[in-house]
Amino acid sequence: MRTGKELILATKPFTIENRFRSWFETILTLTLLALSLSITFIPQPLIFRLFFCLTTSLLYVRMFVIYHDYQHHSILQKSKAAARLMKLFGIYILAPQTIWKRSHDFHHNHNSKLTINGIGSYPTISKKRFLKLTKTERIIYLLNRHPLVIIFGYFTLFFYWLNIRSFIQSPKKHIDSLVAILLHVCISILIFNYLGVVTFFISWFTPFFIAFAMGSYMFYCQHNFPAAQFRENPDWKYDSAAMYSTSFMSMPRLMHWFTGDIGYHHVHHMNSRIPFYSLQKTMASMPELQSVVKTSWNPIEIWKCFQLKLWDEEQKRMIRLNEL
Repeated sequence: MRTGKELILATKPFTIENRFRSWFETILTLTLLALSLSITFIPQPLIFRLFFCLTTSLLYVRMFVIYHDYQHHSILQKSKAAARLMKLFGIYILAPQTIWKRSHDFHHNHNSKLTINGIGSYPTISKKRFLKLTKTERIIYLLNRHPLVIIFGYFTLFFYWLNIRSFIQSPKKHIDSLVAILLHVCISILIFNYLGVVTFFISWFTPFFIAFAMGSYMFYCQHNFPAAQFRENPDWKYDSAAMYSTSFMSMPRLMHWFTGDIGYHHVHHMNSRIPFYSLQKTMASMPELQSVVKTSWNPIEIWKCFQLKLWDEEQKRMIRLNEL
């Protein structure tokens, strides 16, 4: 079995982009998204509007993964049309590229390292370090990993962290964050005032809320699961972080489609230049990528992942707070 640099290099053939496929997947997703979102505004039985509300949420997730791949330079590079499209979508989806790319690249380069800063990820520290924190520091740390903070990712991660916080810290660098905030606030007010509270929740608020809750949880659980391994910086290795600190999220084929195959997360972390539509093929072609820990949407598993708070250096595993 290949490891280290040899394993990473073995994934290189799968990074070759099919430009037609990239555009097809992007245009198809945007077309279905525009259609689904439009239907939620049409007066019809509530059950139909709620169905397309959910469909819109799922298509937001899929298009976000496509946007995420573009930021990784795995698809549609050197295309002015794609550059403009992705920049606009990043603002619309509350993930402007100036802050998203920088923080997410940091996450890939520090995946599974023990850290309290939480740049591009959820903070994770050892039991020993937690015991040395002040009471206020402990509260802030645990708050950042609280299930409600993850579920309410629309407000906590996307609205606050990616936009309000980034703009306050560096206004000149993050003008696009201010634009994203103003866009969402203005559209929210217009829909609420002129189309009513029902349309506001079905067509605007709820699709974003569900999509961001799903995205925030997937990002959390694929790096915070019972078998996940964490390391201090000197002991950290890129390929080990992908294989032992990143999960494969098992789900029905339709959900894999809606989530842009980001469930093959360990493959993505092994080589982020692999287009999303090649992740499954890469895993199937490489035996080394098939022995990986699985996570899922099972409510019991979700609860177990949410309970994990600290890394126990002695037991070499994540522990709950009541095990402290």
